[in-house]
Amino acid sequence: MPRDAIFPPIEPYETGFLAVDEPHLLYWEQSGNAKGAPVIFLHGGPGAGASPIHRRFFDPRHYRIIVFDQRGAGRSRPLGEIDGNTTAALVRDMEALRCSLGIERWHVFGGSWGSTLALAYAQAHPHRCRSLILRGIFLMRRSEIDWFLFGMRIIFPEAWRNFIGFLPQDERSDPLEAYYRRLMDPNPRVHMPAARAWSIYEGACSTLLPTADGVAAAGGDAHALGLARIEAHYFRSNLFDPEDLLLRNIDRVRDIPAAIVQGRYDIVCPIHTADELRRAWPEAKYIVVPNAGHAAMEPGVRAALIEATRSFRDLA
Repeated sequence: MPRDAIFPPIEPYETGFLAVDEPHLLYWEQSGNAKGAPVIFLHGGPGAGASPIHRRFFDPRHYRIIVFDQRGAGRSRPLGEIDGNTTAALVRDMEALRCSLGIERWHVFGGSWGSTLALAYAQAHPHRCRSLILRGIFLMRRSEIDWFLFGMRIIFPEAWRNFIGFLPQDERSDPLEAYYRRLMDPNPRVHMPAARAWSIYEGACSTLLPTADGVAAAGGDAHALGLARIEAHYFRSNLFDPEDLLLRNIDRVRDIPAAIVQGRYDIVCPIHTADELRRAWPEAKYIVVPNAGHAAMEPGVRAALIEATRSFRDLA
């Protein structure tokens, strides 16, 4: 198959739920080669959840592919649950999953918020990481969150008008708080319209060339609720202290083989953040895709990610 082709669809050979802190049950699955090199896929958001296509970044003949849905996301339960949902808890969850599956060391692959979590995990447990593959870099700093809430209107004014226009005029100066109140309301008639508006906004800004089908998919109920509710929770309550902690602690991962893949025209997670990471970590391989935005499935980004998984296959 061509070196940049996505791998064929596969089904898991094992699935399960991992009980962590109440009330959380985490969905996990394994596919590919049961005796292969373990790799864990970390989805974005936070709250977006994983999907079957995410198995296809990895050669199933070589890799033991572990995919899981983080707290409150995807098939994990309860959907949209924010209680006990922190970055530190997700790092603990990854360690619990690693131990439960009997894995000594694994490759770690994460995009967008998944890159944040991958770095946080690797800095806490560097000896457990064979490699890091990071895409669409996000470091959870206030400036990046403000860009999401206000700055993206520079490039996507129509999508931002729909996002901000969902709110009454007198609440638009602080859209994070306004959306948060609605997203946490127990009444679906209140939280679901807010979740759809938030998720569609992100979906509309995530690709270099947005499509109607892609934007519509972002508004699906389960995806929208998990993404919007947990993103708003993290944006509001889960900044690192200090907020540049992941950059300050880069020495902890400096010796881990790593690839950073970034779309030149990524609007959701602009390239200047990846560039900062690259300058702090020159040992990492840095690939800028010249004709891509944020989404992992844009052809150039997908090809670069697959090439990275190929290049790291033989690492001990």
